[in-house]
Amino acid sequence: MNSIFGRSMSFPLRVGADGRFVWSDGETNIRESVALILKTEPGERVGVPEFGAGLSRFLFEPNNAATHALVQDAAERALARWEPRIQVESLDMVADPDDAENALLTITYKLVATAARERITVGVPLATA
Repeated sequence: MNSIFGRSMSFPLRVGADGRFVWSDGETNIRESVALILKTEPGERVGVPEFGAGLSRFLFEPNNAATHALVQDAAERALARWEPRIQVESLDMVADPDDAENALLTITYKLVATAARERITVGVPLATA
């Protein structure tokens, strides 16, 4: 375990070959945390109802630059609030060339503890432009 990054249950939750929940740590734990924040809607967590980026509210918005800017802003605010182990350097969003109803959000961030750069890309469902 790499204690500077922490440890928690893996996301998505899964059971290992030994029948126990799988845990994640290190950079993997941070990547899973970023994905979890982006995929969680406020109100889903009973103990922390404001947790999450709320990206599904854009589901029926057009897949265009204006919507992309709104999604990027929501993602950046949520990550700044909920993931103190990273410093977001850039968020880039483009329409998915293979799916007109999806956009690709790429987040480049620096790990606060080590200054190592990481990148994650997540799909965001949107309506056709």
